[in-house]
Parts: sequence; C-alpha cells; structure tokens
Amino acid sequence: MTEKYQQALNDLLNGQVSELVIAPEEFNEFRKVWEQLPQRKEIVGSAQRNGTVIYHLSESV
Repeated sequence: MTEKYQQALNDLLNGQVSELVIAPEEFNEFRKVWEQLPQRKEIVGSAQRNGTVIYHLSESV
C-alpha cells in the first residue's frame, strides 16, 4: 500500500494529477508516506465533512 501512496504523491508533485482524495480509512497509511516526503509542506490538505481529505499543491508552489 505504501508504494501506491508514494506514486500518488509523485504524480501530484509532477503535475500528472491535480488532487488526491484520501478516505478516512486510508489516512493513517497515507500520512506515514506523506511525513517522509521532503516536499510535504508544498502539499496542502482540505478536510471534508465525511472525514475525507483532499490534498493539492500549495498555491505558492
């Protein structure tokens, strides 16, 4: 599962996708990968009412 999130984050940073949608049950596993990423401060998450978090690149990037 870790490889899935690494690839998704790389796709986001490379502009291949504009956002990542992370379901509540995926959050802990995703966070482990995100925390190891040197560019993590460039990736911003917006929490939704149902616990889903939508990540996108910061506007300042």
